[in-house]
Amino acid sequence: MNIYVGNLPFATSDNDLRDLFTQAGAVVSARVITDRETGRSRGFGFVEMDSPEEAKEAIQRFHGYSLNGRNLTVNEAKPRK
Repeated sequence: MNIYVGNLPFATSDNDLRDLFTQAGAVVSARVITDRETGRSRGFGFVEMDSPEEAKEAIQRFHGYSLNGRNLTVNEAKPRK
């Protein structure tokens, strides 16, 4: 299951995101989205988790979680239209 993670601190790396979500289960991939021109974080990312149960646990556990002073927005990622 793919999870959207918003309101990330701009210093958050892919590895930071992976490490955080590994606390809830097996992470397939974790990616912080960056601006194409500047390479700077855009403040959101995506985590893909191995099982839907672990993904739901991660959403409940980390929605509203304070990471470096910022409260994360975590929910199931919606497919692009």
